[in-house]
Amino acid sequence: MGASDEFLTVAEAAVREAGQFLKTNLDRRAEADYKGEVDLVTKFDVGAQEILAGRLSKAFPGHGILAEENLAKPGRSEYRWVLDPLDGTTNFAHTFPVFCVSAALERRGRAVLGLVYDPMREELFSAGEGRGAALNGRKIRVSEVGDLGKSLLATGFPYDIRTSPVNNVDHWGRFLLRAQAIRRCGSAALDLCYVACGRFDGFWELKLKPWDVAAGALIVAEAAGKVTDFSGGEHRPDVPETLATNGLIHDAMIAILRMDGEPAGKDGTDG
Repeated sequence: MGASDEFLTVAEAAVREAGQFLKTNLDRRAEADYKGEVDLVTKFDVGAQEILAGRLSKAFPGHGILAEENLAKPGRSEYRWVLDPLDGTTNFAHTFPVFCVSAALERRGRAVLGLVYDPMREELFSAGEGRGAALNGRKIRVSEVGDLGKSLLATGFPYDIRTSPVNNVDHWGRFLLRAQAIRRCGSAALDLCYVACGRFDGFWELKLKPWDVAAGALIVAEAAGKVTDFSGGEHRPDVPETLATNGLIHDAMIAILRMDGEPAGKDGTDG
């Protein structure tokens, strides 16, 4: 077994274990603490993170770890795991069954492995750099929809929507009039995976964190999709803009995200 195969095998077992832990506890309506006005964390976020980080640290003690719930451990090697133990915490806290576990492995700051596991649907999305993307082991590819007017899009809203004028509301309004429809599922990692397998044609969101996008962005890219910032520039997990599409509607989405001549105060853009 090569190093890449070992990374995948261990990570797959870890995300599945964390996901099943969450699934088992979904009906136990979770008491939540607030990290912000609408940003939640539950004991199950922490429990899933302990499973993920514990399994990966034991298998790869020299690797660094960056995880959502206040975990940043430097490593002794060129590898770092970027983890979201529960993407969709608000959904989970309300027993709404749309959430996932996300794990990405970076080598020198570049994602080389990504896994997103949805325990409610038993769907494991995965990708390795240069090796393509898969859903439950079967190759996936982005859609072939080339007309924005016939596209199904997805987005989300930042946790500071109540206090910041840069909040995606105007973007939502513009796309609502131009796409076939928009969905807001509450999990950026799943939104990205749905672009990768053709369920969505495009996705955009502001102010995502590295653990929200590191795995999903790689999965989209390996499924022949395109991931950039809102101007079409290189996407990095630490930038505040994420645009992911099948590639065919990418320029059309950029044009709307950078539209001139319309009010745009709510999303912070004015041309």
